[in-house]
Amino acid sequence: MLKHLHIENYALIESLDIDLDKGFSVITGETGAGKSILLGAIGLLTGDRADLSVIQTGKQRCTLEATFDISKYSLETFFNEEDLDYDATECIVRRELSANGKSRAFINDTPTTISVLKQLGNKLIDIHSQHQNLLLGQEDFQISVLDTVAASPKILKEYTDAYEHWRHTCKELKKARTSLAEGQKDEDYVRFLVNELNNFRPQQGEDDALQQECNMLEHAQEIKIALMQGYSLLSEGEIPVWKGAVRFCRRASRDRASASSRRKMAGRIPWRTTSSKASTGVWPRIRMGLPMSC
Repeated sequence: MLKHLHIENYALIESLDIDLDKGFSVITGETGAGKSILLGAIGLLTGDRADLSVIQTGKQRCTLEATFDISKYSLETFFNEEDLDYDATECIVRRELSANGKSRAFINDTPTTISVLKQLGNKLIDIHSQHQNLLLGQEDFQISVLDTVAASPKILKEYTDAYEHWRHTCKELKKARTSLAEGQKDEDYVRFLVNELNNFRPQQGEDDALQQECNMLEHAQEIKIALMQGYSLLSEGEIPVWKGAVRFCRRASRDRASASSRRKMAGRIPWRTTSSKASTGVWPRIRMGLPMSC
């Protein structure tokens, strides 16, 4: 039940305080007296969308506050779910609108969202106007009417506590199943790693060979550049080095001197490596002292 309403800097109202007692209260007045302004203020307190134009001209902030008697509403579960301070007898709702566009809502001095404020407002106030009879089709409203008519708060609390315990148990069960599934995934991964290690079977000294190969691969670009430079040096000039070596071999092959002379000649040649085809054909023949036909 609405007990007190405070309005400050809202539309035409600079400051207003209204106290409402138990029973039936009526606010009357001619057209334009401000009855709809009061309904608009109550609508903001129950989560309606804010319009900054309602802030009184020249003011920086508009404040609306309502005090409700909730001793017969059984709202403890709602307050606990939304992490709000609960008072079994009284609830204070406040809404502040600033000219800079900010809007804040409070329930028992605890900051809250407009969504939560709207949920609470639907439990505290029914504003009957056109099409408000559609509320009768909502399941939550029907259940709340049955609870009100039954007038059995003790049974309702026992049921609510049992229901909350069931929900909490379901959450814990879901969490346990998720944890179990994650554990099984970890187990499969660890088993996979163990199998990989078992299949690997490293040999003694293999780590040194792998390290050498790794070092070589790390310097692969440098090795490639060095080989290209060497190839360029062997290929430069009018007569590349390797071609000169081939001509020399052909000249030497014409000489029918003794095999010992050719071995001595071949032994004096300082070449160790070459990129030409002579490395696989000419040089072995020179060293062996065999006749050549290149």
